[in-house]
Amino acid sequence: MNFQKGEILCFDKPYGWSSFAVVNKVRYHLCKKLGVKKLKVGHAGTLDPLATGVLVICTGKATKRIEEFQYNTKEYIATIMLGATTPSFDLEKPVDATYPTEHITRELVEETLKQFTGTIEQVPPQFSACKIDGKRAYKMARVGEDVELKPKTLVIDEIELLDCQLPQITIRVVCSKGTYIRALARDIGVALNSGGHLTALRRTYVGNFRAEDALQVEAFEEWLSGQEIEKENE
Repeated sequence: MNFQKGEILCFDKPYGWSSFAVVNKVRYHLCKKLGVKKLKVGHAGTLDPLATGVLVICTGKATKRIEEFQYNTKEYIATIMLGATTPSFDLEKPVDATYPTEHITRELVEETLKQFTGTIEQVPPQFSACKIDGKRAYKMARVGEDVELKPKTLVIDEIELLDCQLPQITIRVVCSKGTYIRALARDIGVALNSGGHLTALRRTYVGNFRAEDALQVEAFEEWLSGQEIEKENE
């Protein structure tokens, strides 16, 4: 493997880690192994700290392919708690409002999910990496600044209801670049005349990269020691 020339790695991002923290960890071990001070390393699509699953990481000259991988179709398994909202649309922030759920049935959920397939408009969460006048929305939101984000057009290919233990549901979502599953949880709650927030999220694939084939971050150093590695000047 030649990490300077460029390699593409697939990791299973652990719960609680930021995508940037995984990149830092990978870069640290690669630089140590290669005996270099600098190496380009980047990820092809952020996963929130409270999410797990596929994180594609590119090294060296392969970082030029990041945008290509960002456009790959993604699949998520998401658990949504209906009847309550949080400012971040997930468990990062505490519940700020509750709503009735007595009227919600499995049939109503299945019927409601249909309206989210195809090309839709979605307003990203305030607690997101979207930029407003060069500033990250989540940084502004965390210090109490007003954050107004414009709707984005995206495509949801499939939504399947996997489990329905009301007021909690679990769905499978196949979607395009730019889809915020947290925002989808919010919008499903609204469409059900209630509220909703994400309680668990796992990205199961990005294009051809699948969670079952992914490297574990904590085992990366050991995995690296078993690889045959070339250096750019060799």
